[in-house]
Amino acid sequence: MHASQGRSAGLGLALASAFAFGGSGVAAKPLIEAGLDPLHVVWLRVAGAALVMLPVAWRHRDLLRRKPALLVGFGLLAVAGVQAFYFASISRIPVGVALLIEYLAPALVLGWVRFVQRRPVTRAAALGVVLAVGGLACVVQVWSGLTFDLVGLLLALAAACCQVGYFVLSDQGSGEAEQADPIGVIAYGLLVGALVLTVVARPWGMDWALLGGSADMDGNAVPAWLLLGWIVLIATVLAYVTGVVSVRRLSPQVAGVVACLEAVIATVLAWVLLGEHLDVPQIIGGAVVLVGAFIAQSSTPKAPAAGPVAGSATDDAGEAGLVGTSGEPGRDTELSARRTAP
Repeated sequence: MHASQGRSAGLGLALASAFAFGGSGVAAKPLIEAGLDPLHVVWLRVAGAALVMLPVAWRHRDLLRRKPALLVGFGLLAVAGVQAFYFASISRIPVGVALLIEYLAPALVLGWVRFVQRRPVTRAAALGVVLAVGGLACVVQVWSGLTFDLVGLLLALAAACCQVGYFVLSDQGSGEAEQADPIGVIAYGLLVGALVLTVVARPWGMDWALLGGSADMDGNAVPAWLLLGWIVLIATVLAYVTGVVSVRRLSPQVAGVVACLEAVIATVLAWVLLGEHLDVPQIIGGAVVLVGAFIAQSSTPKAPAAGPVAGSATDDAGEAGLVGTSGEPGRDTELSARRTAP
């Protein structure tokens, strides 16, 4: 009963994270059209979130001693890497193509689980990934303006790899008696990401006066500071917190598939708020993504397997090195595996 409730809570958190991340583009696009450089928007997003989470970082300052590699890795991959590589890729290839390649991450997570961790994966989890990626191709309409640019494709693939780092690192430490608090990891990850992006984005050249004006959202003037507040508080702080906490209740590959809903949510919000209308293939693709996510998240086998099975919420905690919410090996195993960035 408790395990089922925990799994449902994990799915709800993953959906909330997908919604929060999906709303970032809708808020960022008017700011970019108002004159802000995309990398400056990314820097404002991460640096603002890091400031908000600064008290949390101070509270969990023991993580600097206990988990320095985890904090640096999360900041470099899950925060700075995903953002920087994605924005670099869309400067060379269509946004839809870059987004699809980035969201190959769930398939790459399965590859990580199968070939690096050497754990089997369920057919349902694999099928869910295939359906989600196929539906995502329709949502982003990869057939529109596809151009082959090797550097752009490699940058998008790098963003996907960083997304894998987000999913995998979010689950690190869940098998220890003294677990690394996920909120503390997020706080330090944002601080590391902000430092890295400061070097990349060079915000000292930004036109700060633009933040005191307004931006156009489908014919409506919206204060720039309000859009920035949404990006920082909802699309970053809330998105990362709900996303990483959901990792402790879902497996990395299942939560990764659910994360594909971000593209669907982003497209729907763009339709409603920016007037970017959906066509029939996009609607069908969104439905396929939903089906794929549902199949993956409901892939728990009816009977316990002899060994840990990725894509299942009933992995053996002792063998997989995972624990439940109680923090004790072997308990609440249905809450113990996990799934990403910005």
